[in-house]
Amino acid sequence: MPKYDFLIVGQGLAGTLISWVLRKHYQKEVAHVDRGHDTAASTAAAGLMNPITGRRYVKSWRFDDLLPEALTIYRELEEELHVSLVNQRNIIRSLFNRREENDWLVRTGDPDYQKYMLDTPDLQQYAQYIRPTFRYGEVQHSAQVHIGRLITAFRQKLKEEGRILEEPFRYDGLSVGAQGVQYGTLKADAVIFAEGAQAADNPYFNYLPFGGAKGQAIWVRIPGIHFEKILKQRIFIVPWKDDIYWIGSTNANRFPHDQPTEEARQFLHDRLEDILTVPFEVLDHRSAIKPTVRDRRPFLGQHPTHNNLYIFNGLGTKGTSLGPYWARHLCAFILKNGILDKEVDINRFSSLLSNRDK
Repeated sequence: MPKYDFLIVGQGLAGTLISWVLRKHYQKEVAHVDRGHDTAASTAAAGLMNPITGRRYVKSWRFDDLLPEALTIYRELEEELHVSLVNQRNIIRSLFNRREENDWLVRTGDPDYQKYMLDTPDLQQYAQYIRPTFRYGEVQHSAQVHIGRLITAFRQKLKEEGRILEEPFRYDGLSVGAQGVQYGTLKADAVIFAEGAQAADNPYFNYLPFGGAKGQAIWVRIPGIHFEKILKQRIFIVPWKDDIYWIGSTNANRFPHDQPTEEARQFLHDRLEDILTVPFEVLDHRSAIKPTVRDRRPFLGQHPTHNNLYIFNGLGTKGTSLGPYWARHLCAFILKNGILDKEVDINRFSSLLSNRDK
């Protein structure tokens, strides 16, 4: 059994991206342990990269840096995996009253926002299929990435190469030494934990303030409308393939279980019915637990006492755009003696470790 440079725990979006950067950009030997989770965030995500978010139309954190890195990495993966992943789609945003219109127009006058926002969208494609609102704006340089397709294709590649152990990771089965790590028959120089929401149970990093948000989405068939852009009218209507659209999502910080609920399905159904003037058919309904962080910044860093254990987590609801840039950043830290950005470095929570150990 060969010794790998890195063992990656997890093969969701974070694990896939860090694996690709290590392989493609640093020529490192990588193996994974991942059982696959039906409620992993990657299975239900729309995969949006959205530069303007929230009710106040705020530019997403560091989006000017994130977007070019994301497009580069996802295009590389498209070429390697021979699958289509990226659709660059504008987002039509509904403005419901005069205040929202004024807020939008103020943003469009800001030089930092002008490249991303239009105040005169083309609604010709939508007019006969949706109930109108007060006014609309349009977001540019947004995109949709088929995360589920990426995870599936990359997993197949790992399986063909014999680089993935498909089982639940057992933390008590990991042996950590000064010369490397061993997990069963797998040996590596270091481990990168990229387990998503499962990391709350990780004994090496469970002092970090992990959170979790449960999102639910439905997939529907809407024959004949042929939307090319994404519509945000309280919920998102995202073109998926042919006549199928992703509709979502709900968001809950407290939840008794990780399974889809009839309440959420009905909520999304009713909101979509309020928007459309044409019939639709619900095809699927999924839920996912998204790894979230208190300060909404990812977790990157090295274990405080085991210098061959690392974490890449907390990408949250904006993981599609955050993941590629911060995967490159962590790899540069590990392999090129780089310095971690203070906003993402887990050392910002070092006091929590001190308090736990008292």
